[in-house]
Amino acid sequence: MTPLEAALIIIIIAIVAFVIYYYWKGTKGGLSLTRPMESRVDEYLDRRFELMIDEWSLVSRARLQSFRNSKDQTLEADEAKVASLKSFSETMDQNLKELETRLETLEKQAGMK
Repeated sequence: MTPLEAALIIIIIAIVAFVIYYYWKGTKGGLSLTRPMESRVDEYLDRRFELMIDEWSLVSRARLQSFRNSKDQTLEADEAKVASLKSFSETMDQNLKELETRLETLEKQAGMK
């Protein structure tokens, strides 16, 4: 066996070992050989998910739910206040219209005399 043949055999063995390693790495790491790009993106996002949450100032669902639970009563009270203020506003609008019609009537009566 010549040194050239030995080098070729070593290169072939290295290529086969690399292909086997790539295949096994893909099956353990969640990489798919049928969809390599999508699986690599998924793996990247899985690895960087916590960093992205911190970087973008996002909130996890658990923290959001605990915030909702702690603020629900306050929000409901505020919504009730808004509803009462809306009804008060409508009542005041109606009273203002009535007062304007009375004022117009009084102005007409005062103008006639």
